Amino acid sequence: MELAIRVQVEELPEGLFLATSDELQGLIAQGRTVAETLEIARDVARKLLEARRERGGTSQLPSSSERRDYTIVVAA
Repeated sequence: MELAIRVQVEELPEGLFLATSDELQGLIAQGRTVAETLEIARDVARKLLEARRERGGTSQLPSSSERRDYTIVVAA
């Protein structure tokens, strides 16, 4: 089963990128590029979910088939 987890990525003043998630507590990842940061975030999320399962917790996250996120760009 795949889960959809929303991740926010911001560029830090040092030129690195930081990913966090409001949906998955504890997810923090940092990388040199957005792609690297997202890959690290995916690994961290996998480990967090694994640890949660081992402790008997359940996931409240939607599966990837239930979720559709879109971005629109609007001229201001």
